[in-house]
Amino acid sequence: MVKLNKIYTRTGDDGTTGLADGSRIGKSEVRVEAIGDVDELNSLIGVALVEIGQAESFDPETLKALRRIQNDLFDLGADIATPGDDFEPSDMALRMVSAQVQWLEQEIDRINDQLEPLTSFILPGGSHAAAASHVARATARRAERKIVALADEQAVNPFAAQYINRLSDFLFVLARYINKASGGDPLWVPGASR
Repeated sequence: MVKLNKIYTRTGDDGTTGLADGSRIGKSEVRVEAIGDVDELNSLIGVALVEIGQAESFDPETLKALRRIQNDLFDLGADIATPGDDFEPSDMALRMVSAQVQWLEQEIDRINDQLEPLTSFILPGGSHAAAASHVARATARRAERKIVALADEQAVNPFAAQYINRLSDFLFVLARYINKASGGDPLWVPGASR
């Protein structure tokens, strides 16, 4: 159980931050950058949720999925904040698991099955909610790059890397799903402004 009585601790004033195992590392290290990107992504999904929630009669199952994803992103941040090469979940280590990746794949398929096949690359945009989903998707890709960079240096839970990869796919189909209700996606026209 997390209990925060005091928001500031002053322990990070020296440029370090604490990890789940109690160790401290510099705030500019790739592990902390990956955690920060996941946090930023979670915040952007919150923005997308606000935008989507303003649409009348939006699919409640998808809103519920986005809230679950926000919770999963806290799990992902905790996983990344736990150094080591033992990726089994325990009372002391919150780890991403295969079931979280599989659930996300099922959600991608559920939404994508309601869309027409792509015939062109699409431009990020359309409605406010779809644009927010595209920004979150791009941030997910950045978080994935940081997680991969971390994995080049240290052990990373493979399910953490898989989850963030699938999440960017989910956010892409989500943006298309949102735009479906408002006239479709803006399409890329190669060389249109030559």
